[in-house]
Amino acid sequence: MKAHVHVTLKTSVLDPQGQAIHNALHKIGFADVAAVRQGKYFALTLADGLTAEAAKAMVERIAREVLTNPVIEEYTYRIEE
Repeated sequence: MKAHVHVTLKTSVLDPQGQAIHNALHKIGFADVAAVRQGKYFALTLADGLTAEAAKAMVERIAREVLTNPVIEEYTYRIEE
């Protein structure tokens, strides 16, 4: 099983890197990009034999306790068999 975790800044948090990317895109001709938010991506390979429920619980705990700063970041994840 693999878990794909995406971590982004909360929408209420200023994203200067995303703004810099947005500005650069406009300068090179991508004027139709309205906004950019940057983030992090993690690919976790999970041990064989985990149940779907155990995998979900583990990935949620890892994302919440290790991969994100809950004050300023949020996460989404997807688990594939």
